[in-house]
Amino acid sequence: MPKMKTHKGSQKRFKRTASGKLKRGHAYTSHLAANKSQKQKRKLRKSAIVASGDYKRIKNMLP
Repeated sequence: MPKMKTHKGSQKRFKRTASGKLKRGHAYTSHLAANKSQKQKRKLRKSAIVASGDYKRIKNMLP
């Protein structure tokens, strides 16, 4: 049986933490920043953990 290939789009978007969870960046950061408050932009800079429902799908793309 051939090796499983890594989904390259997922590889660029997600990183594994030491405990095995998946880190992701926030959406709504790339443009139209003038309309967003400073507080919102500051919170969007930090990474977030992938939700449990999405984790099940994404873990299959990152063997």
